[in-house]
Amino acid sequence: MHNDKDIPTGSPLEDCWLPLEQVAAACAVEPEWLLRHIEDGLFVGMASVGGTWRFSTVGLARARRMRELERNFDAVPELAALVADMLEEMDRLRARLRRAGLT
Repeated sequence: MHNDKDIPTGSPLEDCWLPLEQVAAACAVEPEWLLRHIEDGLFVGMASVGGTWRFSTVGLARARRMRELERNFDAVPELAALVADMLEEMDRLRARLRRAGLT
């Protein structure tokens, strides 16, 4: 008999950590862009392993979203982060509604 703790949850990529350089390439930005945003506290849940920054797949999505907001709307980084926060919260709320069968 299986225990609930033995059942994997989430997507296979949730626990995937990507190096800063790979995330920068995926976002079409220089690694310095990401480092500035990290230093300014615009990314949460970051991990530095052996002096190398690692991004979760959620962090990658956030970086892409922020870069798009900065590029398309000429938004300052802080505004892009705030809008990204709001969009991420909307995504979480929509997911909760779907799980509850309300959409």
